[in-house]
Amino acid sequence: MSAYFAINGDGDSHDVRPGSSNSHRGMRQRSSRGRKEGGIAGQAGWLSSVINLVNTIVGAGVLAMPLALSRMGMVLGVIVILWAGLTAGFGLYLQTRCARYLERGSASFFALSQITYPNAAVIFDAAIAIKCFGVGVSYLIIIGDLMPGVVQGFSENAAGVSFLVDRHFWVTGFMLIVIPLSFLRRLDSLKYTSVIALISIGYLVILVVAHFIRGDTMADRSAIRVVRWESAVATLSSFPVIVFAYTCHQNMFSILNEIGNNSHFRTTGVVGASVGVSGFIYILVAITGYLSFGNAVAGNIVSIYAPAVSSTIGKAAIVILVMFSYPLQVHPCRASVDAVLKWRPIKRSESPQSSPSRPASLFPSSKSGTPTRGDGMGETRFAAITTAIIVLSYIVAMTVSSLEKVLAYVGSTGSTSISFILPGLFYYKISSPDSPYHQRLMKENDDEEEEGDEDEGLLGGGGLKGGLWRKRLLRRLSLALAIYGVVVMITCLITNTLFAVAPH
Repeated sequence: MSAYFAINGDGDSHDVRPGSSNSHRGMRQRSSRGRKEGGIAGQAGWLSSVINLVNTIVGAGVLAMPLALSRMGMVLGVIVILWAGLTAGFGLYLQTRCARYLERGSASFFALSQITYPNAAVIFDAAIAIKCFGVGVSYLIIIGDLMPGVVQGFSENAAGVSFLVDRHFWVTGFMLIVIPLSFLRRLDSLKYTSVIALISIGYLVILVVAHFIRGDTMADRSAIRVVRWESAVATLSSFPVIVFAYTCHQNMFSILNEIGNNSHFRTTGVVGASVGVSGFIYILVAITGYLSFGNAVAGNIVSIYAPAVSSTIGKAAIVILVMFSYPLQVHPCRASVDAVLKWRPIKRSESPQSSPSRPASLFPSSKSGTPTRGDGMGETRFAAITTAIIVLSYIVAMTVSSLEKVLAYVGSTGSTSISFILPGLFYYKISSPDSPYHQRLMKENDDEEEEGDEDEGLLGGGGLKGGLWRKRLLRRLSLALAIYGVVVMITCLITNTLFAVAPH
């Protein structure tokens, strides 16, 4: 999510004779139940999964959408918002497909890297860890920047109390709130704080829409661009803001591991609902905010409203939003740091691809056969990594007042990698007909609808041909998504470099 800008199966062999489709389905259902018991079954509900994912997606970046529209023009801006949601949603969908190849409750970027590109796994997880750490630090910086103004907005006498207008005091104070939340193991445990964060988002949306309906900003409104854009350079500068606004893929595997019903229909529903709600919020705020100020709109639309209690509450809502979003960055950062620390280079003779058997090391379980915690970390290791992330982020937030330029480069590489490149490459590699994991280790319930089509094809029709055609199309689209991610990365890096040299 954009933060600081705003201040399987188709296995070749089956144990079921093709004489009866009902027999095949019954065996598949019994096999699915057995696997669920053997893995780590989740307990999170569908709604809590959507809430956490929406909170990961929608952040303070929503307040920069009107400015993006002013640079691109309304028509192109809305199209880009929809396109960004579509591509990000497809990346999330590919993650749900990839998770089917892994033991229940063990899906992660590291696990997929180990069976697709094992020697590059450390690079992938390092990029994710750096990206999440940087975004988390930016949230603390936002809190330190906004809270002195919030306090002065509620009380004019606050300026006379030195510590109330000291950013270091507020960063320290809010750290006391986020520390216990950051030590929660399960993402589902943050669903209540995510609800509070979504209420804050709701207030910000209502604030923008209410000002538009009242028309109290029309006297200061400048011209409106409907079709024309400001310039190609200005459009490119706003493109990363919109593309990265949907970044939530770092938490998708945790949601898939924790959701109680991980059927294809339910997980796809989580993706569709989360991206759909987020896209609606982005478009609503972008249009109403832009029509309120025209081309005079700023990067943080709340900051240009006339001083009032409602605007001050809006700034406080931003603080609450980023505060409860901080633990959502610690969670994937911790998992990636743990993966980096336990990574070891794999020789070609030891490569998982050389054997189709399921790598037991990826799916930890206790010696007694009882599944361990989903993250596979012991209490001491978990506490040490979490403490290190919190302490380091606190130190950086206290000593640095802006990470905007650094985050621009981190976002260009890390966000594009986890949103587009990795989901596309992982699925393209693991779903290859030559992949041993596709042939023997893929879940029997991966793509159940297509398996049903195969049964019908065996009995009398073209279901098998249709299923294979869809799978080939999905593989090609996954490769196209990875290529698109590389193009986005190069475009954003060039844009960041140009704007670092020549001011806008």
